[in-house]
Amino acid sequence: MRAPFAGLLVLLPLSAFAHQPVQDMAPRWSDGWGLQVRQEYRASDKLLGGSSEVANPRDRMDRVSETWLEGVYTFRREVRVTAKLPWIQQTRVAPTGTRQKGEGFGDLVLAVPLKRYWNEKGETGSFGFTPNLRLPTGSTSDAYPVGDGSYDVGASLSYAHETPLFYVYADLFSWLNGSGRRGMNPGNVVGLDLNLGLHPYHDNATESGVFLMWDVSARYEGRGTSTVGTTGGKRISTGPIAIAYWQNWMLRAEYAWPAYEKVWDTQVSRGVEFTLSLGAAY
Repeated sequence: MRAPFAGLLVLLPLSAFAHQPVQDMAPRWSDGWGLQVRQEYRASDKLLGGSSEVANPRDRMDRVSETWLEGVYTFRREVRVTAKLPWIQQTRVAPTGTRQKGEGFGDLVLAVPLKRYWNEKGETGSFGFTPNLRLPTGSTSDAYPVGDGSYDVGASLSYAHETPLFYVYADLFSWLNGSGRRGMNPGNVVGLDLNLGLHPYHDNATESGVFLMWDVSARYEGRGTSTVGTTGGKRISTGPIAIAYWQNWMLRAEYAWPAYEKVWDTQVSRGVEFTLSLGAAY
């Protein structure tokens, strides 16, 4: 039995669309496969005008829960394919004061992560390039649609440098979003994820251990439109990540809050985000 999490880390971004299963770490061998479930939740009732909080007389809010079903297969350790499909449950109060809901499978995301590894005594690292395609599998019929009906393409460049105790990771990515249905035309996205981490504990006998890290994520989304108004803006979020692993299984918890946020026109803040995921690789 392989123990994919006993070694060093490779890639730990905090982003639903930059992220790849399983936990961005495994499998790292030919003819490997893995599955994971990732639960993401965010909620906010804070209304922003630009970067400032403004009065919210209609009690506008936004609450989103996404359960991602994800899989990966490696043809060889440098070439793999991934698929990610979210089940979405969401509620918002529109600018008119109307409560709107949406539920169902969202847009399917396919990717082909390509990696080039290097190894030296006591350290290792990798360079990565990942093309992405997002398909309009999510319905646009709900009052709060779980999809926008557009075909979107993305790509990311990543770099990781690791030692048995420390690692540094950077991921620069972009999405070019197409025109959707019902007037939904999201702006293009550019993002950067930075991670600093420690590997304070590992038990060779049980092939188990713990990782602790800190994430900083920056996003720029061009001005776009949804069914209720303007979308897009700038934000920097930050927070801790804790990972526990045992043989082929891994559990990860993430928490992030907006250190800086500026929206176009007036929008509900993205708010704090919590993610819990469980995965296995073989």
